[in-house]
Amino acid sequence: MKKRTGLIGTKIGNSSFYDDFGKSLPVTILKIDECVVSEIKTIEKNGYSSIQLVSIDGKKEIKKLKKPQQQKFANLNINPKKVIKEFRVDQDNILEVGSTLNVSHFKPDQYVDVTSISIGKGFAGVMKRHNFGGLRASHGVSVSHRSHGSTGQNQDPGKVFKGKKMAGHMGSKKVTIQNLKVVEVDKVNNLLVIKGSVPGKKNSIIIIKDSIKKN
Repeated sequence: MKKRTGLIGTKIGNSSFYDDFGKSLPVTILKIDECVVSEIKTIEKNGYSSIQLVSIDGKKEIKKLKKPQQQKFANLNINPKKVIKEFRVDQDNILEVGSTLNVSHFKPDQYVDVTSISIGKGFAGVMKRHNFGGLRASHGVSVSHRSHGSTGQNQDPGKVFKGKKMAGHMGSKKVTIQNLKVVEVDKVNNLLVIKGSVPGKKNSIIIIKDSIKKN
């Protein structure tokens, strides 16, 4: 399957969707703003082929942006955008600068991969963060019921290895969910209805691409 560009969207929230057989499906609704091709890169010039998209209106005026970005949006003759994202594509799928993409880029029943920043959970213990069982909740365990137990060794090598599962910051990481099915494409309201959950909180920036595992 040839690699083509994806889209940039915003998470609206979760809902239910009834299919043609009356079955209720858990879905996530994404808002797809107009995506504009701001730059292209080719194998001859850059060593690889890609498309750079800009989307989602920003609050800043052009005068408040850095000069390279001022020039970019001035050449496109559009308002400043908040998100700039580059997508690797095949040489055959390169579009012209200034081209626009909308929600009709995807079709119902196709599969997509969705990427976003997961919801931050703050500092979490090992039982919540790594699904540890904890210690015995009986007499003599004192206040260590939810602790992680020993982490190092006695003499050899006498240290805690990197990557050890311990308490720490949970969530707020870049997460990709693969093989999510597109249930409906609303061209009137520029909405994409996807079956299942999508990482991120409400109004999060979402990157949607064609699935790399399913055609």
